[in-house]
Amino acid sequence: MTKLISILSFALLLYSGCNVYAPKQVSDERLTDFIDPFIGTAYHGHTYPGAAFPFGQIQLSPDNGTQGWDWCSGYHYSDSIVAGFSHLHLSGTGIGDLADISLLPVTTEVTFQEGEKNSDFVSRYAGKYKHDQEVAKPGYYAVTLKNNGVKAEFTVTERAGLHRYSFPEGGENNLLINLGFAINWDKPYQTSLNVVDSLLVTGSRLSHGWAADQHVFFAVRFSKPIIKSKITNVGGKGRTVGCLKFNEKQVLAKVGISSVSIENAIANLDISLSGWDFEATQKAASDSWEKELSKIRIQSNDPAQKTIFYTSLYHTMVAPALFSDSNGEFKGVKGDVQKANGYNRYTVFSLWDTYRALHPLFTLTQQSKVNDMVKSMLDHYKQSGLLPVWELEGNETFCMVGNHSIPVIAEAILKGIGDFDHQLAFEAMKVTSMNDRDGMGLYDKLGYMPADKVQQSVAKSLEVAIDDWSMASVAQKLNKTEDAAYFNKRADSYKAYFDKETGFMRGKLSNGQWTTPFDPAFSNHEGSDYTEGNAWQYLWLVPQNVIGLIDLLGGKELFANKLDQLFKVEEGVKGEKASSDISGLIGAYAHGNEPGHHTTFLFNYAGRAWRTQELNRQIQTTMYTNKPDGLCGNEDCGQMSAWYIFSAMGFYPVNPSELKYQFGSPCVQEAKLEVAKGKYFTMKAPQASVTNKYIQEVKLNGKVLNRSFITHQEIIDGGILEFNMGAEPNKELFK
Repeated sequence: MTKLISILSFALLLYSGCNVYAPKQVSDERLTDFIDPFIGTAYHGHTYPGAAFPFGQIQLSPDNGTQGWDWCSGYHYSDSIVAGFSHLHLSGTGIGDLADISLLPVTTEVTFQEGEKNSDFVSRYAGKYKHDQEVAKPGYYAVTLKNNGVKAEFTVTERAGLHRYSFPEGGENNLLINLGFAINWDKPYQTSLNVVDSLLVTGSRLSHGWAADQHVFFAVRFSKPIIKSKITNVGGKGRTVGCLKFNEKQVLAKVGISSVSIENAIANLDISLSGWDFEATQKAASDSWEKELSKIRIQSNDPAQKTIFYTSLYHTMVAPALFSDSNGEFKGVKGDVQKANGYNRYTVFSLWDTYRALHPLFTLTQQSKVNDMVKSMLDHYKQSGLLPVWELEGNETFCMVGNHSIPVIAEAILKGIGDFDHQLAFEAMKVTSMNDRDGMGLYDKLGYMPADKVQQSVAKSLEVAIDDWSMASVAQKLNKTEDAAYFNKRADSYKAYFDKETGFMRGKLSNGQWTTPFDPAFSNHEGSDYTEGNAWQYLWLVPQNVIGLIDLLGGKELFANKLDQLFKVEEGVKGEKASSDISGLIGAYAHGNEPGHHTTFLFNYAGRAWRTQELNRQIQTTMYTNKPDGLCGNEDCGQMSAWYIFSAMGFYPVNPSELKYQFGSPCVQEAKLEVAKGKYFTMKAPQASVTNKYIQEVKLNGKVLNRSFITHQEIIDGGILEFNMGAEPNKELFK
């Protein structure tokens, strides 16, 4: 009888769907089917839905032509206008740029009016659409414009974009090529458009914007002949617009770009896309995505969770983007022609965001590209004398704070990735660390950056201290003991900002006094001691020495109590000019902004790992969804998604240079990670569910782990990590 009851109980448990794991074995399952590129295109996600290739040179996507913060990628889900389809896009940034070389199908006669503004011209011919007429998949985007009936389809290769326009009966078959300024935030200062023959158009667009001097040369090959063309400068110099007329009702266009020359653009196009088979090109792009996505295979009973996971993984691979041409050439920092010998040069390094989780993810899944990315950073150093801060299309933007190329390079050295020159890398890291930029000279001289001389001084110093710790770790590995001691000392500079009276990191003036007035919830985007945040959020930005921070706050119990307060503050952010980036709030914790991404994991260090676990489940289930507004803040070139990828697997790199990953709460039942060809690391959490969020026990290769982390080497070695999950916290775990 007892046996019968047990069997019945188990059957009822399975039937109840309490997310008890019953793995699905679907041999023909295609991971690309779970991708929804519209996720993040609403609210403040700032992503785009268009066709992209993994880390490819072209991102072919629609642009609304609307000016505004939520249109940084060129597209926002709230819009219904298409100003054009362009070839370069930023994913999830807080500043807009790119949207270069824009094409737009038009079925009416096109006229140019003298003195007309470019923006007015574009709005006269802009397409209109509804979302039920859009389709977005990895490597493919399509929309049927409701005002003229044109079906526009796009796919990509690594270096080329392929357009297919199907025009309706009864109208004209025109394509506008817009090199003006109405699409995004930058302004062209020199443009050219040349109809070489009936099947080839070439040109250039040089612009000033976030990328101070961006060069885009392009070539367009058409499947059908141009029967008529007209080109004009709408609105004055640098605003070139062309209209190309065709006889046929279906026209394909192949587009290649280059930062160097039209000749290179043609070569990129012809090498990367030799034929005209749209379906075959689309399938090849989809297959490339499938290959990359397959590096992490999860098992879950919830299709929505798979969509969130694999769309997140997709978003981690649209940037950085390929920058060097097929012959290795690319635009240098000073505008000259440079050449990448033996590696691919990448661009779009949003390092203040991505050093935290995106680049650590690459060390597990994209090791060859890590090598090329580090070489790209070292090339930047050789050209400019400093490592990149926020590099964009061969330009240094100096956006955000810190020197976060340093931990990315340090991670590669410490993890033994790549064949780049370690001595050159150390030189570049040290020179950049010692450069008197953005308050760094005062930081080195005084041990802190005075708030009366340096805006956002607390944030800048705390970020630099993290860089210093990784610098010291590399120095130690390379047997540079004096440098190691020096940078270890600088890594402790966070202590200079701690005010025992208030229990927060505060701005300090040149005379040693604290800045006043002080409210830990106050934030001012236009000028304060913090970058896109407040004192509540920046108190915890000491991932390089959590034990030291615990000591400052009076020990584990007081530390954990204070950390718990962070998530319970009733008014977490104050100030009329607080940054819009402070989003995804739980109390004062802001998941929508990167400086806090490690914070929930800090409970592990203070004996309350169960609190890390329940907060992570809350974030996983409320701040990541499968809807267009499914991101609670800017995607920031993959960082927001990288947090989810790690967290869903149950571990996270609190301090990447430490080569450890702190345990959180896995929300998928299994994740099989390909760490080398034919070699796998598998995470299993069969009981994981919305309610079963608490770790009861952890085993690595069958042995119980009595620590709150797993090392990078243990993951790379392969094996099985098992989480026993339950609905009640194990408060003795990792004590």
